[in-house]
Amino acid sequence: MTSLPSSSAPALQRSAIPGSYGWPVLGPLSDRLQYFWFQGPSSFFEKRIEKYNSTVFRTNVPPAFPFFGGVNPNVVALLDVKSFSHLFDMDLVDKTETLVGDFRPDLKFTGGIRVLPFLDTTDPKHAQIKNFCLDMLMRSSKTWAPTMVAALDSTWDSIESKKGSTGSYLLPIQQSIFSFLSRSLIGADTTAVPEIHKSGHVMADKWIAFQYLPTISINRVQPLEELFIHSFSLPFWPIKSDYKKLEKFVEIQGKETLDRGQKDFGLTKEEALHNAISILAFSAYGGYVILFTQLLGNLATHKDVHAALRKEAREKIAENNGDLNFDAVRKMDLIKSFVYETLRFGPPIPSQFGRARKDFDLSSHDKVFEVKKGELLCGFQPVVMRDPKVFENPNEFVYDRFSCAKGGEELLKYLFWSNGPQSGTGPTAADKQCPAKDVVPLSGALLLAQLFQRYDEIEIKGSSITLKKVSSGSTDVKKAE
Repeated sequence: MTSLPSSSAPALQRSAIPGSYGWPVLGPLSDRLQYFWFQGPSSFFEKRIEKYNSTVFRTNVPPAFPFFGGVNPNVVALLDVKSFSHLFDMDLVDKTETLVGDFRPDLKFTGGIRVLPFLDTTDPKHAQIKNFCLDMLMRSSKTWAPTMVAALDSTWDSIESKKGSTGSYLLPIQQSIFSFLSRSLIGADTTAVPEIHKSGHVMADKWIAFQYLPTISINRVQPLEELFIHSFSLPFWPIKSDYKKLEKFVEIQGKETLDRGQKDFGLTKEEALHNAISILAFSAYGGYVILFTQLLGNLATHKDVHAALRKEAREKIAENNGDLNFDAVRKMDLIKSFVYETLRFGPPIPSQFGRARKDFDLSSHDKVFEVKKGELLCGFQPVVMRDPKVFENPNEFVYDRFSCAKGGEELLKYLFWSNGPQSGTGPTAADKQCPAKDVVPLSGALLLAQLFQRYDEIEIKGSSITLKKVSSGSTDVKKAE
């Protein structure tokens, strides 16, 4: 790793921000097609880094033309660790309605309420809702791990019961994630509502998709995607009935949590309800689905590290009296590193945005740029997290990169998946860092440890997984209690 320039380093070269937005309409449309179709997001940004010889430049990002009224696609891209970190300084950036750029889905998707991800830290509601969310996590701390393990045990048991202990994990693991998060975060039991237990995760998937597909690259059925997904906001009415079912589920099964939101945090019933749905279905469920599927995908790609991970998991669980919980996985150096590297390679929320509150000087590794008040800043993490001045062999998945043995803990201050450094003091009500910054990596480690606790061999191809049960001769350990 190369150290970032310190305050005592020579003065950096001052430079105008390179790049342009092109002709009105044509420039944003051309960039949109390059971003979604001809290049893809990562290549889109990488090619412009090469073109301008700068990790800071002007460009357009979707959504754009033709039917996005009032959306300005012009951004200043920040694509190295140092420039990107300015997005965490709440004195410099305003996060009001900048979750996915200058675009905000219709408020009908959230009951007419502007939910937490779209609020700036200066909004009085931000602290109330963020503290409500932090309180949910604190109250779930003792039950989170066993609830998660029990839900996933059901998934693996179901796959084991199939012929050859082989089956698709994609939908079953989504169902497990939605179930354990509902119980852990809002105290809601999905089994009390059979339709939610069976299809709540599908409802959440559709709710997320209809809001954010105009900003997401799929690139499977072009040009149909550009015509029917990326050209206009998708309407609320096709998923209205599903959202009403989620509303009713959270309102009844999560009543105690909603009451606490009103009594302890000063929220209205509607604010507590729709923020609870957003926290559950978008921030938590959406993020965990991405992380867990990426973890399994990386296990498929890197079979050569299974033996080391399995050995560590079983040893640390045995040292923990056979209990699989957060105390055990905190000691799993290699498994935690595997999770951190997965978060580096594929952060659940790839893009971060913020609008300059004032004129200020923005620094990259080698230059200083003047940013004007009101300019929209955009960081694309899959490129930022491959900064060669911070990470050695940045394009390689190095499973033990963050291990103590390699001094990897020092790198955690540059791991920004949570909208802030992994080693920072946040999250707090005064920042925009993910409330579950610490819980998410531990949950990922718990998933891996559980798999290696249960199975001698794990074979993953696409969304299919084959599981070989722990044999009688293997070191067996107890499941979480």
